[in-house]
Amino acid sequence: MIQLLFLVLFAEGVVALLLMVKIGPLRELVMKSLDHLKTGKSPATVKTIAGTMSVILISSITSILKIQNKGAKLGTVSPMDQVLWRTHLLEASLIGYSLFLGFVIDRLHHYLQKVTGLRTENQHLRKKEEKASKEIKLLGEEISNLTENLKKMKLACEDKENQVLSKEAHVAALQKQNEDLLLEYDRLLEDNQNLQSQAIGYRN
Repeated sequence: MIQLLFLVLFAEGVVALLLMVKIGPLRELVMKSLDHLKTGKSPATVKTIAGTMSVILISSITSILKIQNKGAKLGTVSPMDQVLWRTHLLEASLIGYSLFLGFVIDRLHHYLQKVTGLRTENQHLRKKEEKASKEIKLLGEEISNLTENLKKMKLACEDKENQVLSKEAHVAALQKQNEDLLLEYDRLLEDNQNLQSQAIGYRN
């Protein structure tokens, strides 16, 4: 029993060490093994083993207390009781350490799973952030291009407006010139009629 407990304690120590210190792919292998151990019927088996070890621990502690009480009543402890006391104490210590290491391994596995999930989520968020920054950069370039095109269009509109104003001014000048020519024509026509009237008067 004691040899088996030493073996279990050593195995648990190795597992805890591999979970705490990353040595090549060993941590991932241990994590996968623990994941497999926590699925299916394995958790029930582990709980049963832990329960059995707890019962043995309680039994060993009870035996230790009985031997101590017996020694206190008699005032001395026989060599056989001393051997039994030490055996039960060693068993209780090994079982206690084994249960404690099992709990530590379970917690380490749980927190490492959380850390792995957070790292994956962080990588996913970084990819999203990089994608968003690229889209923002593209949108910025597009906005810059649209701003330049808008400036060009404004300049073109101003040129068109200037051309329209220039043509309107030219049309207004032509209209004024036309009005002046019409007035001049009317005056010449009137002068012509006067001259014709005078010429007819002279003939008579």
